[in-house]
Amino acid sequence: MAKAKKAPTLPKPPSPYELVGLRVLKIINSPSAQKAKSVILTRLPEEAPEYWEGVLEEFGEADNVTLDFLDDGSVEISWVTPDED
Repeated sequence: MAKAKKAPTLPKPPSPYELVGLRVLKIINSPSAQKAKSVILTRLPEEAPEYWEGVLEEFGEADNVTLDFLDDGSVEISWVTPDED
């Protein structure tokens, strides 16, 4: 008896939390941000505040990363590379 072929499964789409993190990482990894070692980010209206805050909290826990919460609600993330300490 032949084995039934299993239909290929599609990769699970990223969660809303992961989408926020991916957006932030994409901006941080841009050449201009890497050169400046700083970015200013604003939560998008479609991003849930709890996901935004969770992602920022994770970045804030990283060594050599500073978060500065600005008056307009945006956040400046800046960093130094270990060889600059």
